[in-house]
Amino acid sequence: MVHMDTTGDTQRGPGGISRPQKTALLVAKRIVEDIARRGNTVGDRLPPEHLMLEEYGVGRGTLRESLRYLELQGAITLKPGPGGGPIVQQPDGGTLAAALSLLMQFENAPFSTIMEARAAMEPSIARLAAGRMSREALEELRLNVEATREGAEGGEYFTEDSERFHALIAWGSGNVLFGYLFDALLGILAGASMGVAYPKRQRDHTCAIHEDIYRAIADRDAVAAHDLMAQHITDHHHYLKKKFRAALEQPIRWDLAW
Repeated sequence: MVHMDTTGDTQRGPGGISRPQKTALLVAKRIVEDIARRGNTVGDRLPPEHLMLEEYGVGRGTLRESLRYLELQGAITLKPGPGGGPIVQQPDGGTLAAALSLLMQFENAPFSTIMEARAAMEPSIARLAAGRMSREALEELRLNVEATREGAEGGEYFTEDSERFHALIAWGSGNVLFGYLFDALLGILAGASMGVAYPKRQRDHTCAIHEDIYRAIADRDAVAAHDLMAQHITDHHHYLKKKFRAALEQPIRWDLAW
């Protein structure tokens, strides 16, 4: 039986004071490392409980706490009943959205915080995408531009398609951190009842700038992609401040439903 050695495994507490990490967290880290080492993919079943107890050298309560923590992080799902147990999942931006929204609530940060972050990040993300986006991703972006234009007529799926445009560019930047960050920011916005609406004129304006940004990225024009995205985010922020200032001033609230 292999017993956990916590020597040197510490985390910073309030005031920068180091304290040993909980055994359950150390076990959770070991489980994730073993998932990577074995090359497990989504849907793979982890070893049964009695084998994991022997492998990690901990009690049943500690192991189950570790597994519940990993489930909360989206790394596994716990299937109940005979033949059940921990099954590997792919964590997504929802976990990050929950963590960020909790931090923002404690700071009483308004939704305008997200718009400011987008204004700082998205032009640079568009610049990266112009140099890195694959042909397949460009085709997906082109199809999104068409879908957004079609949705602008009725408005039913316009907001969803419009935000997906930005997510595709974030993931097309070649930097997965930008992809997850953007998914998280969109998750926070989608989980809020802000009451923001876009009339036909605003929808058409958005479609036009999306088409320009797409062309700049497809032409590998990094400078144009950056400048057009900066203009787009600035215009969008101004529209929200003019028409929905109260919504922007709402404090962000923690939500686990992403």
